[in-house]
Amino acid sequence: KTMEHRTFSDAEFRFGDHGPGYLIRGPRTDAGIVRLTPGTDASNHYHKDLEETFYVIRGKATMWINCEDRYELVAGDVYQAAPGEMHYFINHSDEVFEAIFVKAPYDPADGVQVPWLEGEPKPEREG
Repeated sequence: KTMEHRTFSDAEFRFGDHGPGYLIRGPRTDAGIVRLTPGTDASNHYHKDLEETFYVIRGKATMWINCEDRYELVAGDVYQAAPGEMHYFINHSDEVFEAIFVKAPYDPADGVQVPWLEGEPKPEREG
């Protein structure tokens, strides 16, 4: 495989102006940007076998790990979710939040949605 090049403007966000936007897909990692406009969130989910690292580049957001541990993210922060750790983001601020994400190893099918919102009881999950 040869060198791949993308710019942030190449990201096509899942929900138009927000959500995840992939820049690189495989063969060993995925990389992209998660953008949350004010009041939007990124659904609670986990990955069975891959880890996901987030590098916050602008704005502020709240991240929940396993529906219990709350973190306030700001530019310059780096967080890594281990395999099996549920993660959920919400933007309560009045500015756009963006973080670069890197997922490895590459497995586009490894994502398990677990519906949950702030204030709800921790959900039961399989596996």
